[in-house]
Amino acid sequence: MTKITVIGAGSASFGENTLAAIMRSKKLRGSHLALVDRNPQSLDIVHRLANRLNKEWNSGFIISAHANHKDALDGANFVVSAIEVGPREELWKSDYDITLKYGVHQPYAENGGPGGFIHTARNITPLMEIIRDMEQACPDAWFINFTNPMVRICDAVNRHSKIKVVGLCHQIYTGYAMVGVALAKELGIKVPEGLEGMHADVMQHPLQHEVKRQAVPLLDIRAAGTNHFSWILSVHDKRTGEDLYPLLRKRFFELDEKFEPLTRRIFRDFGMFPVPGDTHLCEYLPWMTDPIAKPWDKFNIRLYDWELMAGLRDFSLDRLNEMANSNMSIEGLLDADSEGALEVIENITCAGNHYHLAANLPNVGQIANLPLGSIVETPVMVDGAGIHPIHMGALPEPVAELCRRELMIAQLGVDAAVEGSYEKALQCLLLDPAIHDLDSAKFILDDYLKTYKEHLPQFWK
Repeated sequence: MTKITVIGAGSASFGENTLAAIMRSKKLRGSHLALVDRNPQSLDIVHRLANRLNKEWNSGFIISAHANHKDALDGANFVVSAIEVGPREELWKSDYDITLKYGVHQPYAENGGPGGFIHTARNITPLMEIIRDMEQACPDAWFINFTNPMVRICDAVNRHSKIKVVGLCHQIYTGYAMVGVALAKELGIKVPEGLEGMHADVMQHPLQHEVKRQAVPLLDIRAAGTNHFSWILSVHDKRTGEDLYPLLRKRFFELDEKFEPLTRRIFRDFGMFPVPGDTHLCEYLPWMTDPIAKPWDKFNIRLYDWELMAGLRDFSLDRLNEMANSNMSIEGLLDADSEGALEVIENITCAGNHYHLAANLPNVGQIANLPLGSIVETPVMVDGAGIHPIHMGALPEPVAELCRRELMIAQLGVDAAVEGSYEKALQCLLLDPAIHDLDSAKFILDDYLKTYKEHLPQFWK
């Protein structure tokens, strides 16, 4: 019997999709699903919904609910985590606003920049508590991570514990969507009216999904790099095997210049197509924070709508509650996508053979010119023996250099957060491409540490 522990099970979007995808699996029938969430209301809702799915889908799962992860780890084979120190949107906005006080305009402040550091530092304490308990209760389990910043969270587990870690992310599909838009005529893809780009706009998501849905069966895209900063190495037509990269180089520049302008510029200047779309790509580039050039305006970098997304989070939880109370149909959950968790769990458990488009693992040479042991993103194969990265060779050196800088910053930030090292935290910010002044790095760090003191006990020992 397989035991799957889901921590952060009450996450409004992640929890619903993972729960539904796992529970409709015939291969995992009879498994134990342990749901963990510190929020009693969220846990109650997702537990009642799981019981409804179990009954109506005849899933045959054993289901338990736990307020503390320690009670759910014993004997676990997989620990799926989407933890987040909250309130997510309020803290994210604060991370962004604090740097403005010192003249630093972060492009996005979630995964890169000073915001990426402090976002990591807040999540490190609860993360490492879980990991230390896993080392005692289930040392051979896989830790499947969905928490951002992906590279930094996976790096903390990999370099500061003995636990096997894999990070899963859906961003590769943004690459499919952009290539689908550029090659729509050749591939027969219908691009919906109103699609303006790949930015994190809730009104754009359904339009992006519609292009992605059509593009994925038609294209074989191989990408490599780091999470939210990977690069298309090859793109082929699945039906004919034709190399479509030459056509992509032509057609993408025939699109409206307002469509993903930063991606367009980087593609032109570096000769390789970046996967993540402008609002993630901007976080790792050293040309996006100049207060005179104002590149955020030039490239129309849209900020996350924190208030709207916080409201949608509450709405999603209410919707789950209606499902749990049997006041709403669960038919829509039959199509839920676990973003890779189901495929990993099924194929390791049942000795399958699954090709996955993108996963984050320690570099054992799958990207030849990035540091060994750093967390990189490539396609992988999943089977009964585990998760195996596909070797992609070397990135073009200019692209690799951009990735190497980000990986070093990530590792410094992780070490600072794990050790509570002010010196390493400062060095992390000083090396960050968003920072151009020695004093502003120190001012930002001091403000962050003071503002979030309750979340950062390691820095106040």
